[in-house]
Amino acid sequence: MKEILNSFSKLIKITDTLMGEDGCPWDKVQTRESLKPYLVEETYEVLEALDTNDPEKIKDELGDLLYQILFHSKISSMNGEFDFRDVLNNLSEKMVRRHPHVFKTKELNTPDQVVEQWEEIKKNEKGQANKKSILDNIPKNLPSLIRAQKIQKKATKEGFDWDQINDVFEKLDEEVIEFKEAVLQKKNVDIKNEIGDIIFVITNIAKFYKVDAEEALRSTNNKFIKRFQYIEKKIQEKGKVLKDCPLEEMEFYWQEAKNK
Repeated sequence: MKEILNSFSKLIKITDTLMGEDGCPWDKVQTRESLKPYLVEETYEVLEALDTNDPEKIKDELGDLLYQILFHSKISSMNGEFDFRDVLNNLSEKMVRRHPHVFKTKELNTPDQVVEQWEEIKKNEKGQANKKSILDNIPKNLPSLIRAQKIQKKATKEGFDWDQINDVFEKLDEEVIEFKEAVLQKKNVDIKNEIGDIIFVITNIAKFYKVDAEEALRSTNNKFIKRFQYIEKKIQEKGKVLKDCPLEEMEFYWQEAKNK
C-alpha cells in the first residue's frame, strides 16, 4: 500500500509541475472544454486495448486515462473548487454507500439484486431527487448506440417494453416498411428518422438476447476492416488498384477472407 501511495504522490507532483508557473506551455492553457476530446479519445483507446487483451497496452492506456482525471482535478483545484483528494474521498464514500450488502448487515445474493439496489440508492442521492424523469440521469453526450441501450433498460425496468421477442420483430418489420415508403417518396428527413427507428428497434432486440449492441457493432466493424484489408492485399498483389476492380472480384476475395 505504501508503494501505491508513493506512486500516486509522485504522479500528483508531476501534474502540479506541468501545470505550474514554470510548467508545460500546452498543459497550462488547457480548460475543461479543451480537454473533452482527449478524455473521450483516451477512453476509447482503453477499450481498444481491452479488445487486444494485451496487459502492457492496457496498462499504458489506463495510465493515460488516469492522467485525464488528474488533469481535470488540477484545473478544478486551481479554480478553488476541489482537488484530487476530494475526488478520491467522494468516490470512497459513494462506493461504501452504494454497497450496504458488503459494508453493512444487509445481504444480497444475486447481481440483479445488487443492480436494483444500486439504482434505488442512486435515486435518493443528492441532486437526483429533483430529476423529473428516470431518463434524466442518462448522459446526453454518450455515443447514441450506448445511450439507446440505457434508455431502453430504464424504460424496461418501469414496465414499458414488449413481453415477447416476436412483438419486437413485428415492430422491426413495421419500421422497415415505413423506411421503404420514405425512400419511395424521396423524403430525406423521414428517411433519416426511419433509419434511426430501425436502429433503435434492433438495439431492443439485442437487449432481449442480453447482447451489448455497442460491443456487437464494434466487433462487426473490426471484422469488416480485417476482411476489407484482405481484399486490398490480394488486389495489390496482382498489381491492380482497388477502385478499378469489378465488384465481383472484390466479392470473391471477401468470401475467401470470410472462410479463413
